[in-house]
Amino acid sequence: MSNSPKQYALALHGGAGPVAGRNYDAVEAHLEKLARHCETLLSGGRSALDVVEIAVAELEACGLYVAGRGSAANTAGYVELDASIMDGTTRMAGGVAAIRDFVHPIRVARGVMEKTSHVLLAGTGAGAFARSHGFEEVADPDNYYTVPVGVTADEMRDSHAHGTVGAVALDQSGALAAGTSTGGTFGKLEGRVGDTPLIGPGTWCDDHVAISCTGTGEHIIRAGGAVSIACAYRSGVPLDKAIHDMLDEVARLGGDAGIIAVDHNGRIATLYNSDGMKRASLSSQQPLQVKTFT
Repeated sequence: MSNSPKQYALALHGGAGPVAGRNYDAVEAHLEKLARHCETLLSGGRSALDVVEIAVAELEACGLYVAGRGSAANTAGYVELDASIMDGTTRMAGGVAAIRDFVHPIRVARGVMEKTSHVLLAGTGAGAFARSHGFEEVADPDNYYTVPVGVTADEMRDSHAHGTVGAVALDQSGALAAGTSTGGTFGKLEGRVGDTPLIGPGTWCDDHVAISCTGTGEHIIRAGGAVSIACAYRSGVPLDKAIHDMLDEVARLGGDAGIIAVDHNGRIATLYNSDGMKRASLSSQQPLQVKTFT
């Protein structure tokens, strides 16, 4: 099936692992509004890469999710952030790991992709790069970060629960893009890096499919993550089965995860093995769907 010149598709996630019985109405309302904004951009001809960056940047800044403003401090008492972004047409990619106090880590990740010959910058080096290129810093870290929706203050301090945000998109030119951002697991050790900033495990995009992962990063890495899904899909495995196979491996290893994916035909998959995943999706052929548990 060839790609229609006017075809587009989008999926967003606000993290796998929501807690049953808690109210996520505010999250779903935000995802709906953001998805409709992204639809306007895509239908107007904006590139998939731009839309993914815009979507993830908003998910980081709003404080509703465990990414950006909604991130928790590590065991050393400060917040470390991870993000990555990838363009399917060029295979250009960029990521930042354990970066401190920047409002939009996803924008810094794109900067790494476009302004350096590297794919990943970490820690103080990532911060120095971001600062030298004028990316927006958090003005008052002590009062900026907040407890995201569906998480308690005690969980932010003591548990190893997790959360991530991500976006995948197909634009009218047929290009695909993917991006992911997180504050990591609660109670993580200083310097811990999960799958999110890693091109391959946490984020992957090529000519065929765009994928963003959420869940327990260590298990996603060990299970092969996003690129294992893409390789299976390119070899002829149906997209849903390729995703389920990776999720089954994550579960076998003791973790949980969620996946959003869009393929070059505009087909959308939003699958998970946790209790739920905060998500929204739409395309030129599919009306908006916003869900958490079902």
